[in-house]
Amino acid sequence: MDADKLEEALSWSEWLDFDKTTIETIPDSPGLYKIHANMKILYIGSSTQNIKESLIECLSDTCISKAKRFSYALTASSDKVKEQLLNDYRTRHNKLPECMQEN
Repeated sequence: MDADKLEEALSWSEWLDFDKTTIETIPDSPGLYKIHANMKILYIGSSTQNIKESLIECLSDTCISKAKRFSYALTASSDKVKEQLLNDYRTRHNKLPECMQEN
């Protein structure tokens, strides 16, 4: 399945603001998340256990800390789907999201 069809098959949340109340509503489930600021994807993350914990942990990264919003999708095959989304992003933009690039 190509990344466009894969992403359509996932049930993504709307773009949500980073705040304590919003983050507390995220399920303790496996899934994926996309983080953005200024209409640019900064990071695509996943967790096979708990996306809420993973999302909170990644906020300590200085690049990601400037993020304003995020969206998430629940899926048991989060790592596989993440790789497909990253491959698609790399193909479209000829690079990884800003906070995932090697310095």
